[in-house]
Amino acid sequence: MASDKNAKRGKRIPIRFLDSDTKGDSFPTGPPDMERLDPENDIEILSDDPDDAATPDELETASDGTGPETDDYKGGPDTAELVATRAELKRVEAENAELKDRLARRQADFENYRKRMDRERSETYNRVVIDIAGKLLPVLDNLKRALEAEASVEASESDEFRHFLSGVDLIFKQLNGVLEALGVTPIASVGEQFNPHVHEAVVTEETDEYEPDTVMQEIVSGYRLGDKLIRPALVKVAKGND
Repeated sequence: MASDKNAKRGKRIPIRFLDSDTKGDSFPTGPPDMERLDPENDIEILSDDPDDAATPDELETASDGTGPETDDYKGGPDTAELVATRAELKRVEAENAELKDRLARRQADFENYRKRMDRERSETYNRVVIDIAGKLLPVLDNLKRALEAEASVEASESDEFRHFLSGVDLIFKQLNGVLEALGVTPIASVGEQFNPHVHEAVVTEETDEYEPDTVMQEIVSGYRLGDKLIRPALVKVAKGND
């Protein structure tokens, strides 16, 4: 833009106003000669070409040097807008990072809540089952004792009594099935190594039939729910000869 203005200024041509005492009634013919001009009376005018005419912006620029075409005036708003855009971008990026962090925290909190609820639900279920099983096991023990008495019944007993014992055996099996459905399982005892965590020794006996600290007989059955002990098995344990 500056080169265009310099080119326009270069097209300005000098002209001379003649003094009143100058001889002759008209200007000399032909193009003005630089040697004929008086430097003190010379002025510059723009050429007749409309393209060479100075615009109001150029006049304003020429007068104070701070017109709309200067670099400071043209670049100022663009630079300010760029700075504002970058600041807004940084703010949005920071807000986005904060939202992602909050979302991750919420997800972690929800996952911990879900695990805690599952654990509490499982513990509540186990407490209820253990409570129910604890109340049913004495009934199961009595049924088992009744069935064991069947072995001592002589063949002369009536068929009605034998049918009664068969009904007791059926009830015993049904109750065992209910407990198994709830996850309650009996503890293996006879022939197992004595384990103080699941066995309770009520009798010890010297014998050569079993290895020392081996369960010889189960007096009362023990039960567990998963890894939780409902009640230990009451057993007779073998011990070695002194």
